[in-house]
Amino acid sequence: MSYKTLQLDKDKRGVARLWLNRPDKHHAMNAQMIIELHEAAIALSEDEAVHVVVIGSDGPIFCAGADLTWMQEQQQKDKVGRIAEARNLSNMLAALNGLPKPVIMRVQGNSFGGGLGLMSAADITLSADSAKFCFSETRLGLIPATIGPFIWRRLGEASLRRLIITARLFSVKEAVRCGLVAKAVAADRLDEALEAEIETALQAGPAAMAAAKALITAFSQTPDHTAQNEMAIAALATIWDTDGAREGINAFFAKAPPPWTDSGYYK
Repeated sequence: MSYKTLQLDKDKRGVARLWLNRPDKHHAMNAQMIIELHEAAIALSEDEAVHVVVIGSDGPIFCAGADLTWMQEQQQKDKVGRIAEARNLSNMLAALNGLPKPVIMRVQGNSFGGGLGLMSAADITLSADSAKFCFSETRLGLIPATIGPFIWRRLGEASLRRLIITARLFSVKEAVRCGLVAKAVAADRLDEALEAEIETALQAGPAAMAAAKALITAFSQTPDHTAQNEMAIAALATIWDTDGAREGINAFFAKAPPPWTDSGYYK
């Protein structure tokens, strides 16, 4: 599948690199990019040859948020049209958030608004230590509503009160402290840190990673503790019956690498 606003490459290990590709607009999201990100998330979910997904971009800005022309188009629409566009964005973020493979965000530069929504939909976000961030919507008289559920789950109420209401620019150190970024490194070490995360992910069973991610998502959607306990019990009983669990446990007792590494599964 070819994209106009994205670039997708896959290596022989099954690592997919999905790059935002609107450099003239600082990779700002418009209607087409939102649709293409959603389509890519579905395609990568269904591609059994893909085991890790990396999302990134090139240039001084990771993602400038919403494209200004797209925002002007929203201004001209009625409420029904605006709801439809907001739903497209929400569905795209949900597809990335629920992608049954580890999603690693590579953030090489500043990011604003919706770009922070993308980061919040990832499992692991690595950032250059020079990057700065801003939930910039209230400066435009708007609010970060559609990305709200995703950034809420990632940052929590205290951080959102501090960062959203006044649209304050904040450093990567604060982004790490509040959980938006997992690790910040010097820009020239970003790809080294990314490769370390990829190699770690490739040591885990693909089916087990998908099941673990699904369980985390289920927990976040069901705050009742008793229901969470029952979900966990059922998930463990189910995973024991998979080939991955049998092969992984047998390899452990045989003091051998699990089949997804030893047999060249990721080669």
